[in-house]
Amino acid sequence: MNALHHPDAPQAVGPYAQAIVAGGLVFCSGQTPLVPATMQIEARTIEEQTRQALHNLATVLSAAGLGLPDIVKTTVFLKNFADFGRMNAVYAEVFGEHRPARSTVEVSRLPLDALVEIECIAALRG
Repeated sequence: MNALHHPDAPQAVGPYAQAIVAGGLVFCSGQTPLVPATMQIEARTIEEQTRQALHNLATVLSAAGLGLPDIVKTTVFLKNFADFGRMNAVYAEVFGEHRPARSTVEVSRLPLDALVEIECIAALRG
C-alpha cells in the first residue's frame, strides 16, 4: 500500500492521504472545489464547483500516471440534490464518452460549505 501525493492538488487538511494505491487500484480521497494555490473555494455555482472538484481528482490521479478515463467508480456528495441535473451536465461533459460506475448522495454539510465533493476509484494500467 502506497500513499500518493501531488503538490498541485489541494493538500490534505486532516490525517488522510490524497490517494492510496493498493491491489491494482487507486483510491482517491474526496475532492472538494478547493483551489490548490489558495486552499479556498472560489467557485460559487454547482457547475464551477463540480468542474474544480473533477480537476482536483484528475490532478491527484496524475501522480500515478492516470487520468479521468482510468476511473472505474465515483461517489458524488451533493449538499442539495436539487443541484443534481446541473452537476450531472458538467460531469457528463468532463467525462465525455467514459462512463464509470457512480453513486450520488445528498449530505447535510460538506467541508467549507462546498456544494459538491467527489471521490473515486481508478484502475492502474498494465
